[in-house]
Amino acid sequence: MPVPPDFLPAPLIGLVLGLVLGSFANVVIYRLPRMLERAWAEPQEAAPAARWNLAWPPSHCPHCSTPLRWHHNLPLLGFALLRGRCAHCHQSIGWRYPLVELAGGLLGAWCGWRYGLTPSALAWMGFGLTLLCLAYIDWDTTLLPDALTQPLTWCGLIAAALGWTDQRLTLALWGAVGGYLLLWSVATVFRLLTGKDGMGQGDFKLLAALGAWLGPWAGLSLILIASLSGLLVGLLLRQRGQLREGLYLPFGPFLVIAGLWVMIAGPLPGL
Repeated sequence: MPVPPDFLPAPLIGLVLGLVLGSFANVVIYRLPRMLERAWAEPQEAAPAARWNLAWPPSHCPHCSTPLRWHHNLPLLGFALLRGRCAHCHQSIGWRYPLVELAGGLLGAWCGWRYGLTPSALAWMGFGLTLLCLAYIDWDTTLLPDALTQPLTWCGLIAAALGWTDQRLTLALWGAVGGYLLLWSVATVFRLLTGKDGMGQGDFKLLAALGAWLGPWAGLSLILIASLSGLLVGLLLRQRGQLREGLYLPFGPFLVIAGLWVMIAGPLPGL
């Protein structure tokens, strides 16, 4: 006799869904920056590039381009079955793939535990997974694609209007406006004082998205957590001689850390 869907605990359903979506997040992290690079390059090329997007070609080994079999795509299990290596060319598979899937699963389980089987759980799961994609893409490429930051802002406003978050629509709107203006002001003052750009516009848009989801009162907590975590990581990388050229560290991943912190634990006390 089949088990009724409502019999399964919400965290377990969230875990499974999060693992699946985490697997798709790996696709977004790897392919979206390359899709953007191709789109920027195509006007200069004589012939358009072959079709290449989030859905095509099917998942394949990045080393030998051999298509993956269906069971190799199972979140976490596929990595374990392959023992971390391509079945065809035996090249090592990066640990990032199972770690992103695991992060998606844990996020889904938390959303299921916190919100149950509700639209709010799905909304916050999408929020967290999008942040995860943005963190990795920014770390790899120093890009925060509009294709992710802008829909994330709009989805935050829509979720607030539908009552799926703790923010009223008015607060979500001012959170987005305040988040954008806060970093824009800091970057503008820095440029006037130094003549250099210290921050990209993608960071403004990401903080606007965080404000839409978490509200205007989370702004100071987000900046403080992101700045402190970025400082600690920057000092550690500098000590190890691993800072990239120009001692530059993308700010987006630390805004993501701050956003996930506030989502789970709330703003810092007293802020």
